[in-house]
Amino acid sequence: MKKTVLITGASGGIGCELAKIFAAEGCDLILTARRADRLDELKASLTERHGISVLTFVQDLSEPDTPDVISRAVTGAGCRVDILVNNAGLGDYGPFAESDLEKQSAVVQVNVAALMRLTRLFLPQMLGRKSGKIINIASIASFMPGPFMSVYYASKAFVLSFSEALARELQGSGVSVTAVCPGPSKTGFAAAAGLNESKIIGAFNSVGADSVARFAYKAAMKNKTVAVHGFLNRLAVFFGVRFLPRRALRFFVAKIQGLRKKSDSN
Repeated sequence: MKKTVLITGASGGIGCELAKIFAAEGCDLILTARRADRLDELKASLTERHGISVLTFVQDLSEPDTPDVISRAVTGAGCRVDILVNNAGLGDYGPFAESDLEKQSAVVQVNVAALMRLTRLFLPQMLGRKSGKIINIASIASFMPGPFMSVYYASKAFVLSFSEALARELQGSGVSVTAVCPGPSKTGFAAAAGLNESKIIGAFNSVGADSVARFAYKAAMKNKTVAVHGFLNRLAVFFGVRFLPRRALRFFVAKIQGLRKKSDSN
């Protein structure tokens, strides 16, 4: 039976690339994002190229009731969700005390609350069918504290911990949970998060969203629980988390994440 995949944040970046991969595999798609024009373009491209069904819902996950709106819309369309991809994410850069409180609250709403609620809304149906996959896009930020992006890093720590715990609960159920942890990627995230002033942009070579998406797809198909993208990222997570004292880890992340000097950005 043809599977249906629900992808949040599908209008660009990793979500868009995952939509292309699942479409090429013959899956029907339910795509949500805030940009109607981009969703329409993607829908037209994928339906013409692969002959699949694509439903789009223009929704903002920073609104608390959006997961329920999506759930009702999916049910109303007579669809079922076989694979849920919680890809939508927000970030904000800068000292927490000087940050925009509303934007920080939106980061928590999108990265934590919406992801949790969407999972809870669609998981029982998967369990009833004894089949399903949940793919949560986390980050290497999940493994460490993040000075100057404290709320974002903490939100991704939730994604990783929640995914691991849920995967253990669901063992033997036919439903798998995969937390995908990429490093800096070439998406619209950095600009939206205001990361242009961060040293991290020059400290790491950003990889393409298509590379992360292919990795995420393969990891989910293999039912991996935690999948860190990239050898250097895996090395950094392994040595940083296992061998560095927390004080040292905070220091190094602050150094890398810290504000650029004016001469650095010329």
